[in-house]
Order: sequence, then structure tokens, then C-alpha cells
Amino acid sequence: MRTLGAYVCRSCAAGVRRSQAPTRSASSLAGDRHKTSFSSFFYDNHRWAASARDALPASSPVAHSVRGHSVGAVYHPEGTAFRPAEALTPRKLARVYVQLAKGNLTVLVVLTAMSGVAMCPLPASLPVLLSTAVGTALCSASANAFNQIQEVPYDAQMARTRNRPLVRHAISPLHATGFALATGLAGPALLWTMTNPVTAALGAANIALYAGAYTYLKRKSIANTWVGAVVGGIPPLMGWTACGGALLPSSLDSFHLVLPSFLGSTPTAVADAMLAVENPLAPLALFLLLYSWQFPHFNGLSHLVREAYAQAGYRMLCVLNPHKNALVALRHALLLVPATSVLMPLSGLTTWAFALTSLVPHAVCVNAAWKFYRQGGEKQARKVFHYSIWYLPVLMGLMMFHKRGTDWGSWLGLEQGETEQGAGEEKETVSEP
Repeated sequence: MRTLGAYVCRSCAAGVRRSQAPTRSASSLAGDRHKTSFSSFFYDNHRWAASARDALPASSPVAHSVRGHSVGAVYHPEGTAFRPAEALTPRKLARVYVQLAKGNLTVLVVLTAMSGVAMCPLPASLPVLLSTAVGTALCSASANAFNQIQEVPYDAQMARTRNRPLVRHAISPLHATGFALATGLAGPALLWTMTNPVTAALGAANIALYAGAYTYLKRKSIANTWVGAVVGGIPPLMGWTACGGALLPSSLDSFHLVLPSFLGSTPTAVADAMLAVENPLAPLALFLLLYSWQFPHFNGLSHLVREAYAQAGYRMLCVLNPHKNALVALRHALLLVPATSVLMPLSGLTTWAFALTSLVPHAVCVNAAWKFYRQGGEKQARKVFHYSIWYLPVLMGLMMFHKRGTDWGSWLGLEQGETEQGAGEEKETVSEP
């Protein structure tokens, strides 16, 4: 027993001696540094400058921390741990610009804006169509670039965003800011010149909402998701106004309701379609489609990456209340049914046949959202996200197919053949003695 006690005492004494050794922990090293500024998140490699390397011997240890422990690292000039960034060729720079603009998201924004152009009864010339697409893309690129400039410290903490251009130092913050400013000025200017001031104002408002309110609220309140949904609902309105559609009613007569034929509505498809230009219910239906669609789409995705949002400190509903996150997705999946299947034909955008055919994609997505709400698992969240991807183009395709005033027979050449056949029969009747 005495030998064991002596051994324990010697072990304790050795531990005390080690704890009193003049070693510097990670916390003490952090305390010696100057207060971290925002710019240090972008470039903190000045410590490896040539002057700093020359001042250190080849075997001089550089202390850094790994999981809270102080570790001595040896700097080797011939090593490949620190290498200069590659020069930006025009091709690489273009790729960086696409990443700053979040190319996939920008393409989706342009497609949704084109849905507003397609559903507007008024014709659109080719210059207006192209300028709307390019102007919307520039506005989206600016908003996404400003968003990444502000979120570099937080993107670096998330696995799915740590490879963005500013995080990996592929481009300087000043260069990225210049790109954001150039696209942010060019987009509204192009829309103002080629379309109208209302469309340009909507594009500028989208930049301010996304790069300002939405980005700020992501770390402050769960309301950021609702603000982001408004941002997603504006592009169809830009396409609608670019063709001359109105957002606000000019008079009470503008609220023209197109009822089904069995309720006494007269079959004046072309007249009802033209009345939709002044009907504020038409742009409201386009806005609600993209607004409510955002919640099943984003809430399902955010549930899958909620750990990353929590690590970066974002106040997301999927982190703070996963059950309510699924409930909100279900609510808006249900809201999409009256917002599209009822409001669109009622406003004159589509025929009432759209109310029947659109029930199929609605039923599939509502069923997936219901299972996500009841079970709350990652499998159900992934289904909601995947279903929302094909749901939007399918619904837009049905809207185009059932667009009021569109004569698909003349497009396919069916009516022309029937007309020629009828004219031939009439000619034979006249030529008979």
C-alpha cells in the first residue's frame, strides 16, 4: 500500500509540474492577438509574408491550436502548405463571377420572371423579352454577390459554403464589391431603359431586400425566411410589368372575376384574358405561387442542413423549432391549392380546366408535406425538397397549356386544315349545277 501511495503521489507531483511549465495554451495565444477585425476574415495571410518568413529560422516553431491543445508547428520554406493563389485568367474569372452570382439560383430567378412574361396577355417584343431576362439576371447576380460579401466569416464555418470564391480567396473583397455594384447598377438601368420604371424599381427592391433585410435577419430572427419568400415572389411580377401588366387596380371595375361556365360566365376567352391585364388578382396569383412555393422547398432543404446553420449561428426555424418548420411547409403547401387552382382561373390567367389538372401535382406535394409534418424525419424532408423541384416547372407548364386566350389548334395547324376542308366543301357546293 505504501508503494502504491508513493507512486500515486509521484504521478500527481509530475502532473503539477507539467501544469506549471511555461507553455502557452491556445487561449493565451488568442488573448495576445489584437482584436479581430472584419477584414481579417478575408485575408489573414500577412503573417506568412516574405518579411515575416525571413525573420524566422527554418526550424522555428509556430504555435497553433488543435482541439484546444497547443501544438508546435515547424515552418518549412520548401513545403507546399502555403502556396500563392493562381492567376485569374479570363475563363477562371468568368467562373468566379458565376459563383458570385450563384448561377443556378440566378437561372431559376430568370425562369420565374419569364413565367410572368409568358402569362401576360399583352405581346412582348424580342428586345423587351431579352432585356427583361438580362436585367433580372444582373439584379440577381448583384444581390447574391452582396450577400456573399457580408457572410464570408459564416460561410467559412459551413461545409456546403466554405468553397465559395471569397472564402477560398479566389477573388478580393474589393473586386467582388465592384462586381456587385456594376451588376446592381446595370440591371435596373437596363430594365428602366428597355421596359419601364416599375420593372426597374422591382429589380432594385429585390437587391435591397435580399442583400439588406434578408441577409441581416438571418442571424437575428426567423422572419428571414418570410422576407426571402418575398424576394422569390417578385421576379414573376417583373416579367408581368415588363409586358405592360398592372400591379394596382386603376378602378373598381378592374376586379373582374371570370366564373366557370356552369355559373353563368360567358365564353369570351380573349376578352377575359385582356381584362386580366388590369386585374390585380392576376399578379397576386403569380406572386403567391412563388411566395408559398419557397416554404416547402426551403424548409425541406434547411431541415437537412440544420446542423450547419446551427454551427454558423443562423437563426433558422429548422434549428430553433424543427416541428414548426415542418408545419409551416405544410401550411404553404395547402395554401398553394387555392392560390393557383382557384385564383388563377378566377383572375382570367388560365381556364378553369387548370383547376382540375393542377390538383394532381398539388396532391403529391401536400401528401409529402403532411408526412414531413407527422414524422419529421430527414427522409420525409428530402422528399419534400425533391418534389418541390419538379412541382414548379410542372405547374408552370400547366399554366401555359391552359392559358386563357391561347388557341393551341392554330399553333398546331389543326384549325387551318379544318378551315381549308370547309372551304373546299363550300366550293364544291357552289359549283354544282
